[in-house]
Amino acid sequence: MEIERKWMVGGWPDADLPLLFEQSMRQGYLTVRPTVRIREEAMKGGDTAYVLCLKKGSGIARQEIETNIDRDTFEGIEKMIGLPLIPKVRRTYLLPDGKKLEVNHVDEGQPTEFWYAEIEYDTVAEARTWDPASCGLKAYLSDDVTDEPGQTMGAYWIATRTGNGE
Repeated sequence: MEIERKWMVGGWPDADLPLLFEQSMRQGYLTVRPTVRIREEAMKGGDTAYVLCLKKGSGIARQEIETNIDRDTFEGIEKMIGLPLIPKVRRTYLLPDGKKLEVNHVDEGQPTEFWYAEIEYDTVAEARTWDPASCGLKAYLSDDVTDEPGQTMGAYWIATRTGNGE
């Protein structure tokens, strides 16, 4: 089970947070209902992982299965998709309470580029009660879109890659 909140943000955080790591990613979708996604995750100064992800549900808690796949399998699925994958840069920061803030810059340089941040939690109750002000991020994490329809990367995929604009 994946339990997370999501915020739209305007860039990297200004707060003095320790940067744990940075990744360059590319991701694409075979389907978005349920989600079947591939992602290439290249760690800055490190290895590249290829991940197959399946998700079901919406909102704050979704069923999720992720498994690593080899590069050949990734490239085969990428060919099946037949559309340009979505590039993004993710920086993961350590928050004072021990949680990890993942900030993503999507489609940099494109007219549709945007930024979003996510934090994963152990329980729905914890996610619902966590306050960004507790980590000095009240202003930065002010646009919570967790439960808003159409605020997933799958919805962005449909709008910008498939031409369906659903």
